[in-house]
Amino acid sequence: MEFSKKSQVFETLISAIFLLELLRPNVAEFRAVGLATSTITFRALNCRKHSAVLTDFGGIGDGKTSNTKTFEAAIMNLSQVAPDGGAQLIVPPGKWLTGSFNLTSHFTLFVHKDAVILGSQDESEWPPVALLPSYGRGRDAPSGRLSSLIFGTNLTDVVITGNNGTIDGQGSYWWKLFRDNKMTVTRPYMIEIMYSKQVQISNLTLVNSPSWNVHPIYSSDIIIQHLTVFAPVDSPNTDGIDPDSCTNTRIEDSFIVSGDDCIAVKSGWDEYGIKFNMPTKQLVIRRFACISPSSATIALGSEMSGGIEDVRVEDVTVINTESGVRIKTGVGRGAYVKDVYVRNMTLNTMKYVFWMTGDYGSHPDAEFDQNAFPVIKGINYRDIVADNVTQSAQLDGIGKHPFTDICISNVNIKLAAKPKGVQWNCSDVQGVTNRVSPEPCNLLPRKEIDCPFAKDRLPIEDVQLKTCSISGNF
Repeated sequence: MEFSKKSQVFETLISAIFLLELLRPNVAEFRAVGLATSTITFRALNCRKHSAVLTDFGGIGDGKTSNTKTFEAAIMNLSQVAPDGGAQLIVPPGKWLTGSFNLTSHFTLFVHKDAVILGSQDESEWPPVALLPSYGRGRDAPSGRLSSLIFGTNLTDVVITGNNGTIDGQGSYWWKLFRDNKMTVTRPYMIEIMYSKQVQISNLTLVNSPSWNVHPIYSSDIIIQHLTVFAPVDSPNTDGIDPDSCTNTRIEDSFIVSGDDCIAVKSGWDEYGIKFNMPTKQLVIRRFACISPSSATIALGSEMSGGIEDVRVEDVTVINTESGVRIKTGVGRGAYVKDVYVRNMTLNTMKYVFWMTGDYGSHPDAEFDQNAFPVIKGINYRDIVADNVTQSAQLDGIGKHPFTDICISNVNIKLAAKPKGVQWNCSDVQGVTNRVSPEPCNLLPRKEIDCPFAKDRLPIEDVQLKTCSISGNF
């Protein structure tokens, strides 16, 4: 390995450790009771009347024995009593090898701090699932896709949590297949919840996902918090959190190191997303940290053909990442990205602070509508500090369909030792700026203004979690 590459890896590792300590989650409390029993308290949407441990169903946590059928049997058994006050499955200390398994409603999956759920590398343990209707084909290959490690559809009141237990997707197997162009279907995600409401994913460490880590889709009333997500920075498509055609979502107090966008906001792909017509809206992202040297802190798109609106981002820390909040779209996407509010970002070692792309390619097929032009408007950034930046902004709209109503205020950017000569490269955009350094492009003239931030609260912000507990010989 060349010295410069070693240095980059070392710097990334040090940055990760620093940010992890900065944003270390307020994890569940462990309390000893007597000599043999312990009680763990944690926060959840709802507490459960019925409880079981994976070993009650014959689980073997040796890291070698498959527990796929054990998870299936445990959840099937608990689903019978879940309507009566809810049910929870505890994954105790150990290494629990498994393929994909499905969750149920009124259910909590609790991963103990000394437990590791290991994704199987036996492809037979990953069943195929239907293509997403808003995508029309798989992302890796057109013919199909595999179920995620933890999967759920048409659920109400589902919680995936722990006291910083670990879920390891063992993704290197899948990354090699992808890089060798041997995937005939789309790789599994780590967690995917579809057509569901009242969803919580929290207090977990997710590592080495085969592809995207957390993918709520066609769902509402979602809380994602206190996640630590790690993937090698060169791993393919290991997005951290991807809310997709979702409403009323709260993402907070999390830290992601990724080979792709730390958070990618989506809503469908070209003509399939336009037809399905389900936007992502009412999304709040706050107290969040990111490292992703080749991708965005938060990407809006590129699959945004159902629309993206009412996004609030604040209190974000970023180190060694390609860009801040990026908009990715192109001809054929249609729909819109509008009413986006960003404030209080601290960035260090960035290629771009602001990046908007109107010519993003990647189409599902040749049938996309070449007259489907996206509308990008009402994009607001304020109170941003950035250091060691190569280029302040690369803003490219679409000819005859410019990105409009862009507002940028109170931004101080310090440049890297070898910055780009043109700091603000702009085309087909319209808007205003105020108190921004370096001086913005002429298409964003100065106006005495403080860019707005949404003043109302989203319903998901007022959802309060309950204090729950489990007891046993852990």
